[in-house]
Amino acid sequence: MRHYIKTSHTKLLRIVILATALMTFWGSYVSVAQQVKRVSSKAPIKLALNAYSFNDLLLAKEPRDKQPLYTLFNLMDWCAGQKIAAVDLTGYYFPNYPEVPSDEYIAKVRNKAKQLGIVISGTGIRNNFASPDPAVRAADVALAKKWIEVAAKLGAPVLRLFAGEVPKGYENKWDEVAGWMIECYKECAAHGEKHGVKIGIQNHGDMLQTAEQCLKVLKGVNSKWAGIIVDTGNFKTPDPYVDIEAVVPYAVNWQVKESAFGIGSTVKTDCVRLMKILKKTGYKGYLPVETLLVRGKPYDPFALVPELLNELNLAMKEVY
Repeated sequence: MRHYIKTSHTKLLRIVILATALMTFWGSYVSVAQQVKRVSSKAPIKLALNAYSFNDLLLAKEPRDKQPLYTLFNLMDWCAGQKIAAVDLTGYYFPNYPEVPSDEYIAKVRNKAKQLGIVISGTGIRNNFASPDPAVRAADVALAKKWIEVAAKLGAPVLRLFAGEVPKGYENKWDEVAGWMIECYKECAAHGEKHGVKIGIQNHGDMLQTAEQCLKVLKGVNSKWAGIIVDTGNFKTPDPYVDIEAVVPYAVNWQVKESAFGIGSTVKTDCVRLMKILKKTGYKGYLPVETLLVRGKPYDPFALVPELLNELNLAMKEVY
């Protein structure tokens, strides 16, 4: 996922965002025909959602009073209507991020999810453990520790953490930069253990672009409280499915993208092949999807999320 996308590309997008939000507030979600069908009871996998799919809408503000047009509570209502089992509530969409939300707000979110029968499968923050500046890394470790505690209060089992972009001047010094990252992850994993929250290390196409790199870092961290967030669209290799299969045994959460070959690729994710990998490796748990805006193309998560979930559901039924 990209660190952020501006919330106002054009006047038309603002109108679409406002209209969509108002429709949702009145309960006019997506038609029953578009709703995600229940998955096969034989499969040990439950389809889920990463909130970043609704990034622009969740970050949009009402022009007059700057209040959010769409909130995590609205999103959870929509998930319930779509029979989505779990949602990854990314930290960006909590009030005043990167500051941690109040205990009162956290309790409201957790209670809302419980009321709707939705599991909060994880959360995540922005961080840079690849910075050459030790002060930057230390500040982001401190931030991660605060959000580990937020995750624990939410009942989220995983906090997603980035690695960081390859720093300028270190393009040929991967091992040195990875050493900094590993030390940061170790500190976070130790804090996670205290609070019953695992840290998820995501292959974000930055310092971590291959399964080999992910596993080398994970081995260096050497903690049961660290695992991999499998981002199916960010392995920068000729055959990403090979890398996906290699890291599945260490997966603690997912971001299943529309294409395994990066944002904007017209090659759709081979959902049947992905399900065969999951069955072969024995993966059990939630499988969140994350649809993304591609510049120059219309983007409607209310349509694209159910579409991807249904494709995965059909593949699941075929494989399992």
